[in-house]
Amino acid sequence: MALTKIQLLVLAAALINISLFCKIGSADEDGPETGDVPQTGGGQEFDPAQIVAKALLCFNDNYVYSSCQASYRLNESGDLNVPKEKTDEFCNGACLTETHLVLNCVDHILNNFIFYNKATVRDVRDTIHAGCGYGPERGDFNVAEHMAVTSEAHKAANYQIIVGFILMVLGNGSLF
Repeated sequence: MALTKIQLLVLAAALINISLFCKIGSADEDGPETGDVPQTGGGQEFDPAQIVAKALLCFNDNYVYSSCQASYRLNESGDLNVPKEKTDEFCNGACLTETHLVLNCVDHILNNFIFYNKATVRDVRDTIHAGCGYGPERGDFNVAEHMAVTSEAHKAANYQIIVGFILMVLGNGSLF
């Protein structure tokens, strides 16, 4: 059975689209180190309320947050209240380091922790990266706004995946 040029073009377009816009099975670069703290349960019995309570203690640990001004600290709600004029102080001082320590603490205890504002640890990290960067988002530490912008990007990426899948199905259907 020979394939026509059109069938090959459709198949090639579908494969290129999927390879460019679909992320399959990648490891998280900031992945949790399990240690002796349960990540998702495992073979032992763990009380979910205890695990969440332990993760929430990361925000109140005086050993983690010791130098950062209290008003600039990340809290359980997922908010970072850093005024734009204090960006350099936050990004070049102890606050940035201590905030990452808190995020690591939470992530190591419960790797799918969700803040009260529905943000993930990754959302907060991305907001900090953008807020401390030197692009147009410098000084903007509004996690909720950052989540809304990135969710639009995910919708566009999902659209590309759907288009690729449709092309693949149509290409595959025309092969036979």
